[in-house]
Amino acid sequence: MTESTATKESEGAPASSAPVTNAIDPASDAAPATTTTATTTTATGGAKSEPVVDDRPPLLPLSSAATTDVVTDQSRAKDKENDEKNRRVREGDDRDRQTREIRAGLHPLQHRFVFWYTRRQPGIRSQTSYEDNIKKIADFSTVEGFWGIYCHLARASTLPNPTDLHLFKEGIRPLWEDAANRSGGKWIIRFKKLVSGRYWEDLVLAMIGDQLDFGDSVCGAVLSIRFGEDILSIWNRNASDNQAVMALRDSIKRHLHLPIGYMMEYKPHDASLRDNSSFRNTWLRG
Repeated sequence: MTESTATKESEGAPASSAPVTNAIDPASDAAPATTTTATTTTATGGAKSEPVVDDRPPLLPLSSAATTDVVTDQSRAKDKENDEKNRRVREGDDRDRQTREIRAGLHPLQHRFVFWYTRRQPGIRSQTSYEDNIKKIADFSTVEGFWGIYCHLARASTLPNPTDLHLFKEGIRPLWEDAANRSGGKWIIRFKKLVSGRYWEDLVLAMIGDQLDFGDSVCGAVLSIRFGEDILSIWNRNASDNQAVMALRDSIKRHLHLPIGYMMEYKPHDASLRDNSSFRNTWLRG
C-alpha cells in the first residue's frame, strides 16, 4: 500500500483524543469567536489539522465594582486636590487684599462677598431662565463696604413674592451646579414672615464676621420670600462630611438664638437637582 493510499483510507477513521487548543486569550477584554485546531493522526503516523469552530460567546470586558470604586476614589482625590489648591490661592489673594485695605484705613473681612437678587415669575421655569434671572447687586470686602450696601437694601417685609436674596462668597454663584456647591447641600430654616428679617440680618452678620463653625465650608446664604412663609438656607460645600454638617447646624442655632428643640432641615443639592425642588423632600431633620 502506498503512502497516499494509506492517507486516504485513514481520513475515514475517527479522530483521536488529541488536545484542543483554545485561541481565546483570557487576559484580553473581549475576544471574537475563534477557530480552534484539532489534530488527527493518520495511518502512516502523520498528522492532519482540521478546523473546529469555537461557538462559545466571547469573554466580556473585565469590569467590576472594585474597578469602579478605584476610578471614583481617584476622581474624589483629584477634586480634593484641586479644592485645596484653589483654597490656597484664595487665601493668598485675601491676605493681599486685606493688607491693602488696612493701609487704606479700612476694616477688612475674612472673605469678599457678593449680594445677588432673584425675582422669579410664578409658573414653570427652566434652568436657563433661572440663571438669567439672577442679578448681581454689589460686592464688598470690608465692614464699611458692607454697611454702605446693606443700609440701602430693601427689607424682607417689603420684598415681593417670590423673591430670593443671596449672599455668597466671591467666585461662587448661587446655583446648585456651581463647582463649589455641587457636592454640598443646605440647612433650611422656616420662619413666619414677621420675624424672618431679623433672623436674616443675624445670619448675615455671623457669616461675614466668620463666626460660624466650619466657616470655610460655608458657601453662602439665601433669604427666600414666599407666600405663606419665609425661608433661610445656609449652603455648605460637602454634604457627605457629617461632622461639618452637624457642627454648622449647631453653630447656626447658637448665633440665631433658636430654641433648643427647633427643627432644621437639610437637603443635598444633588437631591434638589433630581426632584427640581429647593425645599421639598428634605433628607435630614435636627
